[in-house]
Amino acid sequence: MLKINEIYYSIQGESSYAGLPCVFVRLTFCNLRCTYCDTEYAFYEGTEYSIDEIINKVDSFGCKLVEVTGGEPLVQEESLNLLRELCEQGYEVLLETGGSLPIKDVDRRVKIIMDLKCPTSGMLKKNNYDNISYLKPKDEIKFVIGDRIDYDWSKKIISEYNLTQKCTVLFSVVFDNLKPVILVNWILEDKLNVRFQLQMHKFIWHPATKGV
Repeated sequence: MLKINEIYYSIQGESSYAGLPCVFVRLTFCNLRCTYCDTEYAFYEGTEYSIDEIINKVDSFGCKLVEVTGGEPLVQEESLNLLRELCEQGYEVLLETGGSLPIKDVDRRVKIIMDLKCPTSGMLKKNNYDNISYLKPKDEIKFVIGDRIDYDWSKKIISEYNLTQKCTVLFSVVFDNLKPVILVNWILEDKLNVRFQLQMHKFIWHPATKGV
């Protein structure tokens, strides 16, 4: 059984899949408390579902792209079996994870979108840098940037771990904190080989809207 906060059908708002229809399976619980968290409602609220019940609900939307997210989905060990079974059922599966818990046992068919937490998140010490060695070329690593300190730290980590040679690197701003144009200008000035992204769903719907 897994504790599920919500399952819904919407537009993918982030990553290289931004703009595509996607089914989201949001798991309850998170081991982090980022200063800018926009899904605090997933920390505790949820209903228990079996994997079969989850997949039946996902099937009902008729969409083959699925993202398992949270909270932090890897807090619940059974999430590994959910990811594996979704792959077995022929879904293209994305995993959104905060980067603090091990990814080494995640099914290799899953596309991992993993955060590395910047200083302003307040969770810098939670980063599990061992995870970097398990990233596949198709995976993506995300930096959510709140100020120049975050940006300079992200550049250092990219260089130290040669991240742009391992997988796609995503840069986004802390929503309503750092202006997107500022981050874009920094990227262009430094000629960084990263993909800038916005949280598209927050421009389509009100940022506080759930289930979209």
